[in-house]
Amino acid sequence: MIFLGPLYTYIFEKYATRFNHFPLIRLSFYAVDKAILYTLFFVTLRYIWVKVKKKNTSFGRELGLTIFVFYVLLLFALTVFRDGYFIWQFKFYWHRPLSQINIIPLVETIKLLNGQSLVDFFYNLYGNIVWFVPMGIFIPALTERHFGFFKVVLIGALISTSIETLQFILNTGVTDIDDVIFNTLGAAVGYFLYFVGKWIKKLIKI
Repeated sequence: MIFLGPLYTYIFEKYATRFNHFPLIRLSFYAVDKAILYTLFFVTLRYIWVKVKKKNTSFGRELGLTIFVFYVLLLFALTVFRDGYFIWQFKFYWHRPLSQINIIPLVETIKLLNGQSLVDFFYNLYGNIVWFVPMGIFIPALTERHFGFFKVVLIGALISTSIETLQFILNTGVTDIDDVIFNTLGAAVGYFLYFVGKWIKKLIKI
């Protein structure tokens, strides 16, 4: 870990034996650390591009764009690129059988519902929805020509599908149609919240 190493070491020494799901905390620390690193790369390249192109922009827009990039990087770090920092550190599994992909909706979710603990069920259902809510908010907010509902939902579905595809190729997660469904629903919820917020803002101005 480049940025959060000392903090993680402190938390590990103090709390590792107290939590059953400490590997999840470890994954979260590594994901945030990677997201910080690549966000700094993005900010540097973005600054150079804005200066070279002499692009007319604002601090608020650039801040929003940076937060969105950090969010997307964190999302991929948590779900796909879990075991390393750089592309050459990952192993690709090109010959995995397609039968390992679950294409039947809600089968795995129902299994989790009937499991011994409901924690996995709630995380799989609500976690997948909540994680994509910012997608539905940021995309229309940051685009110069605000995307409509169907475009935002389509983008959310495509990003979710790319995550599931990379999980399959890199063997870093279970490729499941349920994740795509819930992620897409999260993007739709995000767009609805964006629309409501925009409507309220307009009312306040009136």
